[in-house]
Amino acid sequence: MTITMLSSQELDQDLAHAKSVTKHGPVIITDGGKPAYVLLSIENYQRLTRQRHNIAESLGTPQLADIEFEPQRAVITTRPADFS
Repeated sequence: MTITMLSSQELDQDLAHAKSVTKHGPVIITDGGKPAYVLLSIENYQRLTRQRHNIAESLGTPQLADIEFEPQRAVITTRPADFS
């Protein structure tokens, strides 16, 4: 998934380009140099707003494959009980 950033002026000048790049991911539209809006294809919008029924379905989202997640391995140790 590619995220494209366009200024609001660029959007006004070439709306066709902005619409075409939504095929590859969201388009962030800046206003005064700061992110202000997001333009999505209808498919991505529907996918994001669809109700998820369980975590397995949520984890099946293709965009999650791009996220690197390396949790630290848990170290579990035992110690004697203190009954004092």
